[in-house]
Amino acid sequence: MALLQVLHYPDPRLRNPAQPVAQVDDEVRRLVDDMFETMYEAPGIGLAATQVNVPKRIVVIDLSNDRTEPYCFINPKIVAREGEEETEEGCLSVPGIYDTVRRSRWVHVEALDRDGKAFTLKIDDLLAVCIQHEIDHLDGKLFVDYLSEVKRGRIRKKMEKLRRKIL
Repeated sequence: MALLQVLHYPDPRLRNPAQPVAQVDDEVRRLVDDMFETMYEAPGIGLAATQVNVPKRIVVIDLSNDRTEPYCFINPKIVAREGEEETEEGCLSVPGIYDTVRRSRWVHVEALDRDGKAFTLKIDDLLAVCIQHEIDHLDGKLFVDYLSEVKRGRIRKKMEKLRRKIL
């Protein structure tokens, strides 16, 4: 397994939409494993392939403290949603920034697992927020897009300043 580089906002590659995975093979499974390793090392609770500059519709999530509840969603699609709630969100691609976002309270997701088997899942709470957040990444959207233009501008400036310090 290998650690992957997480892209940081406002990197324009984060806006590239992901393409569906045609076949779940060893290469895809290796990517999934590398994404889990990268997410755990960060540390984070979710990661989309587009965040590591791989334009494939793959998401990994683990909300547990002990890394025992890994979810892999390949070609995830929300087929139903209901309700609304506001939750504070953060993002590995926007480190150190947290803000409130309104999302569906529960979602019904269809996807393939790490072995290419189709599954459906009705989810709520933090897992529902997380899958919506990660699917947004696959569509080239970030949680900061839900914020006001003024807040986005401040975040962009802060992230650019941080990037200059690193370089």
